[in-house]
Amino acid sequence: MNKTRFFTVLLCLVMVLTMAAGCSNSSDPAPSNSGSELGKDPVTIVFWHSMQDKAGAQLDALVKEFNEGPGKELQITVEAIYQGKYSDSVTKMNSVLTSNNKNDLPDVMNLDATGKVSYASSDAAYTMDDALKADADYDTSKILKAALGNWNYAGVQLGMPFATSTSVTYYNKTMLDAAGVTSAPSTFADISALVAKIPETTSDNKKIVALQGSPNTPSLANYIGQLGGYVVDKKNGSEGSATKLTCVEDGTLSKFLTAWKAMYDAGALEVTDPDTDAFVAGQVAVLTTSSSNIETLIGKIDGKFELGVSNYIRVDDSATEGATISGSCLVMFDKDDSLKKAASWEFVKFMASAESQAKFAVATGYVPCNSGAADVQEYIDLLDEYPQFAVPAAQIAATPDTMISVTVGPSMDFYYAIQNNVSDMLTNNLTVEKTIENMVEELNGLLDQYNMANPS
Repeated sequence: MNKTRFFTVLLCLVMVLTMAAGCSNSSDPAPSNSGSELGKDPVTIVFWHSMQDKAGAQLDALVKEFNEGPGKELQITVEAIYQGKYSDSVTKMNSVLTSNNKNDLPDVMNLDATGKVSYASSDAAYTMDDALKADADYDTSKILKAALGNWNYAGVQLGMPFATSTSVTYYNKTMLDAAGVTSAPSTFADISALVAKIPETTSDNKKIVALQGSPNTPSLANYIGQLGGYVVDKKNGSEGSATKLTCVEDGTLSKFLTAWKAMYDAGALEVTDPDTDAFVAGQVAVLTTSSSNIETLIGKIDGKFELGVSNYIRVDDSATEGATISGSCLVMFDKDDSLKKAASWEFVKFMASAESQAKFAVATGYVPCNSGAADVQEYIDLLDEYPQFAVPAAQIAATPDTMISVTVGPSMDFYYAIQNNVSDMLTNNLTVEKTIENMVEELNGLLDQYNMANPS
């Protein structure tokens, strides 16, 4: 990344980390005794999470810091329990919610989008809106507005952003420079053009592909959002239970599938999930995946080539820059214990503080959800050494508010149905029209089944 682009990106980073709901520059408020009984008696709260490796280690460090600091002052102890991948923890949550045994729920949970609807529709949710009613002094203006919006459902703020990310484009800058490609590929057409320029094989005779990809719900939301549309109605399900695909009637699905198929027909696309190991091995020129992979990729590449990071690849030149917010949040549960609810909120506020978010971002590559992180020296030093970390925040600043992730009840089935139908189009040489017909039947069917089983 040249110096001019770096300073432009850094400026955008500062903008996004200060463009929260009120753009407050005040320091984080001191922990408030939002529950009058806090500090009088000891209380232990259970925290379910899905963080592994370095993210898990940093999360454990933050929990320890809380327990030995503000938690000790308020007699709060957090017991962190790893519950497997997000899909595993959501399955456990849903099982407990079905059994109606609130005591088996955690007090705080690290939740991703797959559990958003079931959490919102349960009678055990202690939402962020609920907590703010009891703690009116808490300043939400320091929390990124776009990140907050990702965890708002049907007008209710469900949880606090924690591990905030977006999708970006990674590229082997060393390979592309050698091929005479001096700027990051920006569109599908740019990816197709790489085929004639990059080497066919690696030094050990492994095939090199321009791009790997198999669209799913999040990536389809990005591509359709870039074209000004929504995948499903009710603003991608953010305003209530989605009932149908809307990307068909506005033509955005057809436009995306046509461009995606053209890239495959040009020999530029390998139909598979993005493989970071293949990218590190030099077998993939361009990779699109979560910005949370920056730290991992820098470590794995270990100087073998220069890692380029740029905005998420666009369908074509007319498409808008940007990608939806992703990652996870912290939600709380109401187990009819006011002390535990107050303690849970203190812990959630600590995890969203500027210092905690800066430490977590440095360790993981996630984007800080708190604007105050921009002033934490540890985070400033990271951006100085690795400007790649500034790209996701700059992209968030440039992404329109209308580009939001998809929220549907049958989230996992929906995810795989999109992936399978788009893959079938390519591997079985189906027409775009036939693919759309199949997607309408299967995806609308999933929504109909869910809504019939879960009437609002």
